[in-house]
Amino acid sequence: MHAVRRGLLRDRCAAAGSAAALVSRPANVRYLAGGAPPGAVLLLGPGEDVLLCPRAPAGEPGHGRPDEALRVDVLPVPDGDPVVAAAGLAAASGADSLAVEEHDLTVARHRAMGKAAPRLRLADLGFTVEQQRIVKDEEEIGCLRIAAEITDQALGELLESILVGRTERHLALELERRLVDHGADGPAFATSVATGPNSGQGRHRPSDRRVEEGDFLSVRLGANYHGYRCEIGRTFVIGTAPAQWQIELYDLVFAAQRGGREALAPGAAYRDVDRAARHPLELAGYGEGLQPRTGHGVGLEIEEDPQLAPTAMGKLDACVPVTVEPGVHLPGRGGVRIDDTLVVRPEADGGPELLTMTTKELLAL
Repeated sequence: MHAVRRGLLRDRCAAAGSAAALVSRPANVRYLAGGAPPGAVLLLGPGEDVLLCPRAPAGEPGHGRPDEALRVDVLPVPDGDPVVAAAGLAAASGADSLAVEEHDLTVARHRAMGKAAPRLRLADLGFTVEQQRIVKDEEEIGCLRIAAEITDQALGELLESILVGRTERHLALELERRLVDHGADGPAFATSVATGPNSGQGRHRPSDRRVEEGDFLSVRLGANYHGYRCEIGRTFVIGTAPAQWQIELYDLVFAAQRGGREALAPGAAYRDVDRAARHPLELAGYGEGLQPRTGHGVGLEIEEDPQLAPTAMGKLDACVPVTVEPGVHLPGRGGVRIDDTLVVRPEADGGPELLTMTTKELLAL
C-alpha cells in the first residue's frame, strides 16, 4: 500500500520534471513510509527509496518500524541534518533535480541543501502529498472509525459523572486520560471544555472556571489512533432544564449542522456544504460572529484539506472524511457547538457515514 502511494508520487514528480523528491513534513512521511520517527525525511528515487533519520528508529509507539515492516531502506544520520544528507545522496545517485516541500523547510535548511549539492536543481513539490492524502482508503477510514469509537466512549463516561463544581481544566485532563485508557495513542488535539459564558467558542482553552448549574457546557475532543485523528463537539446544559433561549439557540445550531451533514455528497462543492451549514445562522442574525469555515478534512492531521468555507474551491470526492462543526457564541452568555466527523459516501452506499455517534440531543446533566 505504501509502495503504491510512493509510486504515485514518483510518477507525478517525473511528469513535473523532477527525478527525485524529498518529503519532510511528518504527516506526509508517515503516509508514504508507514512511520515517521522524529526528524526523519523520505527520499524518493532515482534509486531506492530511503528514510533518513537523525538516529536509527527505535520502534517508539506511533512511529512504526518502516525499515522492517515496509522494507524501506533506513539511513541514520547521527552527525548532520537528514535534509542536507538527502540532497547529497540524490546528487550522488545521478539526479539533476529534487522536488522539496518548501512550505515545510526553513530558509536555512534550503540554503544548506544548495551548498551541499550545488549542481542539484531544487524545485517546489508544493502540496502534492497533502492533495494525495485527501481521499482515504478503507484501512485509513477504519482507523478513523476506531478513533471515533474511542472518543465516543470517553465522552459518554464523562457525561455519567458529577460535573458541578469541577473546573474546565480538570474535565479536559480527565477526558484526555480516558482517551488513552480506551486505546488512543493520545488526544488528536488539545481538548476544549468551555462552560457558561465560555461555551460555544471554537478554540477555547480550558480555564479554572468551575461548572455551575444552568451553564451551557461545550466539549470538543478527539482521539489519535495509529496516527489518524477525529473530532467531536457537543453542548449540554448542567443540572437543570434548559432556559428557553438555550433551547432556541441549540435548535438553531442543530438545524444548521444537520444541513451541512445532509449536503455531503460526492461532487458537492466545498462552498455549498459550508453554505448549507452557515445560511440558517446568518438568517437568524448571527452571521458576523461565525467562524471562517464550518468544517474541514481530517486524517493524519486534525486539520487537512478540504476546507468547507465560503471561498473554498473544489468538490468533494467519495471516501473523504470531513468535519461539520457550526457554532454560535454570544459574548457574556455562552453558546452552542455541534461537531461531527463523517465520511463522504455516495447515495447508493447510504450517503454520508457518521463516525461520531454520541447523541446530539440537548441533555441536562
